[in-house]
Amino acid sequence: MKVAVISDLHSNREALEAVFDDIRKRGVTDLICLGDVVGYGPDPEYCVDLVRGHARWCLLGNHDEALFRDASDFNPHARGAIDYTRKRMMPHWWSSSEKRARWKWLRGLPLRMTEGRFLFVHGSPRDPVREYVLSTDGILNPDKLRSIFSCFDSVGVAGHTHQPGIHDEDLRFQALNGADEQTYELDPDKKYYINVGSTGQPRDGDCRACYAVLEDDRVSWYRVNYDFRTTMNKILRTGALSEILARRLAVGK
Repeated sequence: MKVAVISDLHSNREALEAVFDDIRKRGVTDLICLGDVVGYGPDPEYCVDLVRGHARWCLLGNHDEALFRDASDFNPHARGAIDYTRKRMMPHWWSSSEKRARWKWLRGLPLRMTEGRFLFVHGSPRDPVREYVLSTDGILNPDKLRSIFSCFDSVGVAGHTHQPGIHDEDLRFQALNGADEQTYELDPDKKYYINVGSTGQPRDGDCRACYAVLEDDRVSWYRVNYDFRTTMNKILRTGALSEILARRLAVGK
């Protein structure tokens, strides 16, 4: 296995294009996505089309799901972005076949996938769409993390928190801590829980886009510079998306 793993794109065209370019430069030809293609950002259609055209498969994220259900548990900024995205993307009887195809693709995304020793989800094995597995869970909520580790046999892979890193079976978390790239070796006899980070809205204090390359015996994360100011200006020009969603791109929070 050698596959690029992206997650939490959040309608950020500039970040996604930069990550795709980096993946191509590294010669990785297989690509999968762990969900949250939409939400927060200004370019949902473009991001959906790029993932549909290039990813071998994509999972359902909580923001993707929210297009088809009640988003009342989202904060006001996230809920407003879902309303904005739904208004743009939901087809009507007069809509084009392409618009209908995007909507159908999003509605049909699977909840989990298994390949070899790897279980892929957006959130967690217990709740593949909505549960967060936090970097602090090994310290603050070890029973929760032990329960999650019991749900898979070897390696779990997720996104959702926007914070890249890895939990080992001793419940310790190793973060990237500002590194341009980082590789972690995977012992075949041990269990791990990997978070690939966020391509479109990082929240670990590093504003660069993030993705991972997964192999049988290692995982490597890469940070990619992109023109976040262009994305910020697009968000502000919508007149519908919250200014906070623009400002946070500059600080990675």
